[in-house]
Amino acid sequence: MTFHVEISSSGHRFAVESGETVLEAALRHGVGLPYGCRNGACGSCIAILEAGSVHYPDGEPEALTDAETPGQLVICQAHPLSDLVIRVREVQAEQDIRIKMLPCRAEQLERLSHDVMLVRLKLPESERLQFLAGQYVEFILKDGRRRAFSIANAPHHDEYLEMHIRHVPGGSFTGHVFEGMRDRALLRIEGPLGSFYLREDSTRPILMMAGGTGFAPLKGMLEHAFYIGVDRPIHLFWGARARRDLYMDELARAWEKQYPNFRYTPVLSEPGPDDQWQGASGQLHEVLTGRYPDLAGFDIYLSGPPAMIEAATPALVAQGAHLDHIYSDAFEFAQDVLDKIKQSG
Repeated sequence: MTFHVEISSSGHRFAVESGETVLEAALRHGVGLPYGCRNGACGSCIAILEAGSVHYPDGEPEALTDAETPGQLVICQAHPLSDLVIRVREVQAEQDIRIKMLPCRAEQLERLSHDVMLVRLKLPESERLQFLAGQYVEFILKDGRRRAFSIANAPHHDEYLEMHIRHVPGGSFTGHVFEGMRDRALLRIEGPLGSFYLREDSTRPILMMAGGTGFAPLKGMLEHAFYIGVDRPIHLFWGARARRDLYMDELARAWEKQYPNFRYTPVLSEPGPDDQWQGASGQLHEVLTGRYPDLAGFDIYLSGPPAMIEAATPALVAQGAHLDHIYSDAFEFAQDVLDKIKQSG
């Protein structure tokens, strides 16, 4: 049986299917509601029930034990028994989300290519990290240094945090990931951070441009967009040096077959004879602007090396893109890594 939930402060409505919690349904519909642990203990997702009734299949959540306000419900555990009207704060931007410092484990390491490692992070059982699609976390190293990496999965699929880590010459942390880190290694992170995330309230078609592991945050955005049913046209341009550097090319091609509103264009800047490349080649932004001579009505997301974004932005503006509708995430090396690279050069 399907019930509907209305948020009294905003008028937003969404449907909850049988077996779903209020929070699960909200996330499925792209309605941002606050949460923390997702097991009923922390109280971050407490709302006020103004009309209707709910039940808790696993018993009353711990967060309600000391509840002082009448009519409270824990949306991560509550299943509707009727249509509901609730009062709750909505999450609409990065400032609405609590930043946390958390321990985690590298639950799984998987080599995606010759120089990219997929690292799945597992948080403590009592914790979940609420984030917006496209944000990042920082690893806090033992000596206090920090390394930032984008979250490559969508917010609704938050059992693990997925990172795409490229091996950087001279990088002590990425060197450790590739050469010394083992499954279940203990780490510490802080996040979510950043203002690079999918703008869900826009009606404009979307262009995405990824350079190398700049694909990671765009992957999270795309999986979120597919999950909540965004039907705007989306075109991903993913650039790399050679074919082997498109480390999840098959996934992007599968999306193109599955979702009618999604297009994918891989671009190689230096294809070799072994690549047998018949696709687009050259500078990534030039391929994009060649396909879209008028960019006035688009949201454009850029993710990758600073040089790529610096070259692309004026070219996009020259073809009508509005600066307010260009969102970018430049992958900067940490200063100590830059120093090592300069010394070795």
